[in-house]
Amino acid sequence: MLTITEAERRQSGRETDTQLTVVIPVFNESACLFAFHRRLQASMEGLGRWRAMYVDDGSDDCTRLVLRKLLYDHANISVIRLSRNFGKEVAVTAGLDHADGDAVIVIDADLQDPPEVIPALVAEWRRGFDMVYAQRRARAGDGWLKRVTASLFYRLMERLGRVRLPRNVGDFRLLSRRAVDAVRQYREHHRFMKGLFASIGFASTAVPYDRTPRYSGRSKWTYWRLWNLALEGITGFTVMPLKIATYLGMMVAVFSLIYGGQIVLRTVIFGNSVPGYPSLMTVVLFMGGVQLMTMGVIGEYLGRVFNEAKFRPLYIVEDVFDYDVLADPVTDKTVLELERSAAAA
Repeated sequence: MLTITEAERRQSGRETDTQLTVVIPVFNESACLFAFHRRLQASMEGLGRWRAMYVDDGSDDCTRLVLRKLLYDHANISVIRLSRNFGKEVAVTAGLDHADGDAVIVIDADLQDPPEVIPALVAEWRRGFDMVYAQRRARAGDGWLKRVTASLFYRLMERLGRVRLPRNVGDFRLLSRRAVDAVRQYREHHRFMKGLFASIGFASTAVPYDRTPRYSGRSKWTYWRLWNLALEGITGFTVMPLKIATYLGMMVAVFSLIYGGQIVLRTVIFGNSVPGYPSLMTVVLFMGGVQLMTMGVIGEYLGRVFNEAKFRPLYIVEDVFDYDVLADPVTDKTVLELERSAAAA
């Protein structure tokens, strides 16, 4: 907990003459960007100097042209274009690596996380907190299966992980300068940003909000991708699966020893009876399944060690654009129609 003296000390310098950077990872979000930036601008009024930093994670629709149009129309925008799609976790990392504000806000562009919550995040930061995360009270637009599995995941991480993850919290949050510098020290390739944010410590607090449906399009997070992200979180912050595999192997060994002793006793007492085929197949398949499952758990961790040992870069930046590098306006009809639709909404 922060004491009043510590809070006042950290608050000094946060009220005036501060620079805020908003990091927005985008991948094929052309239909959302004009509406998002309009609401972002309205939300940032009165908060001081700020800059929007869009990280284009290898989009293959007209997102690049939309970002170019925003860049041409607004002076406080930067665009980082990655050479291909590296995934949202890496795109957020690229944004944090390039953000130079006194505080950095991470938010998605699909408007499920309302930009109108940002002033509340900034207010808590100015009170002295280094990490201010937006905590969902409601998850509008998410099906019951996604809500249930998300709840189970957070409960599982609470029991297995060494780092406590706040429930119903995504990447939408504010980080102080020193929190950003701390996160930037984590360079592993298998990234689970929620875990990395939580692992740095520092004083943190929550701002509750209601999540809304997407402005347009469909979520890129399929259940398969969510499952893989959950594996990244579990294997990245706990070795409990390896311990479970060990305990399971011990249980099977004890069971096999007891079963073998029972067969010996029965043979000595009743003679050499031929065991039944179904029971034999059951034991063989059970043992084979346990072995394959244990090898799979070991393989998950070994694969991560293999990927980290190659020391490849997390991402490759193709271009970085600022306001003063563009001379020609964007005249693409699709982009202009998207802009008109956003303005009329």
